[in-house]
Amino acid sequence: MTFERVDSRTEWEGRIARVRVDTVRFDDGEEAEREVVEHPGAVAIVAHDGERLWMVRQPREPVGEQGLLELPAGKLEEEGEDAETTAKRELAEEIGKGARTWQRLTSFYTTPGFADEEMHVYLATDLYDEEAESEENERIEIVEVPLDDLDDVIRENRDSKTLVGLLWFRSYCR
Repeated sequence: MTFERVDSRTEWEGRIARVRVDTVRFDDGEEAEREVVEHPGAVAIVAHDGERLWMVRQPREPVGEQGLLELPAGKLEEEGEDAETTAKRELAEEIGKGARTWQRLTSFYTTPGFADEEMHVYLATDLYDEEAESEENERIEIVEVPLDDLDDVIRENRDSKTLVGLLWFRSYCR
């Protein structure tokens, strides 16, 4: 079954997302309205130095988490900046590291039932110290996780981008 968007209107616009209502028509002629959260997309980085993974713990107020363990990540927000460049900037901002070797692991839709956000996951290796300005209101704790603890982190984690990135890493990169 195919569909086409026949109408779209913006309902709300904020700093990180916009909500629109689309009218779609299916090939049988039936129409439906869909609320869509527009998001510019984001990146997540599996950063490791051969002995440990570099992760972050931060509060995630929307889900009531005081300190969610996550991969370093961030949204595509700079005009004209591609996903890999965003990943490099975010790695420096969040954990103070750069990487000499970058590999795109995968891209996926975070919640395609109501949002258009696409997440791009990168592997960063051959790390070195890199300074960058971080956002002033971010509350990030850098966490070094021994590679031997990878399965425990996967088992206990509830963040989708982190799970996707770590499962790809475990399956294809170790």
